[in-house]
Amino acid sequence: MYTIDKNIKYELIIKNSKFITILYKVNNPNTINDILNEIKLDYPNATHYCYAYIIKDIKKASDDGEPSGTAGIPILKVLENNNLTNILVVIIRYFGGIKLGANGLIRAYTKCTANALKETNYKTITKGYNINITFNYEKQKEIDYLLKNSIINHKEYHNQITYNLDIEKNYLDTIIRKKIDYQIINEIEIEK
Repeated sequence: MYTIDKNIKYELIIKNSKFITILYKVNNPNTINDILNEIKLDYPNATHYCYAYIIKDIKKASDDGEPSGTAGIPILKVLENNNLTNILVVIIRYFGGIKLGANGLIRAYTKCTANALKETNYKTITKGYNINITFNYEKQKEIDYLLKNSIINHKEYHNQITYNLDIEKNYLDTIIRKKIDYQIINEIEIEK
């Protein structure tokens, strides 16, 4: 799976209609309504605010008044075809007076999404864990080398050293094989 590295804005005019495509990197579906409300404030008087998103296993698409299946679903299909997750695509349309027809709308929303995606970079998402590991001071050099590909969030130094880190699933096997004391906090997605 992939996600985008940053938010992107892309504009295209098709037969006098202005299409403004905005890609958002999102991790929580609870933020979608806030983003949509903000867009409606930033782009008042638009004819349509069509969107689609994929966040983990949650997918949703909206035509927002366009004929059924001509906007949200084409956006969603582009996201699925690019194996993307944690992304929201909103396409704001200002109608230019020329009707595009169902096929024209499908092509327009597909093209806007695909072109906007060309303007960003993808990041790989892998399954992983947020864990705590505890070890003796004499093992710190070995542990630091072992964890060179992991994200260490926090270090504590007491009688022993404790690291809180984000680690890919396959690297957790190394921790287990090295018999390092660990505790899984939760399962996460790690971007690379």
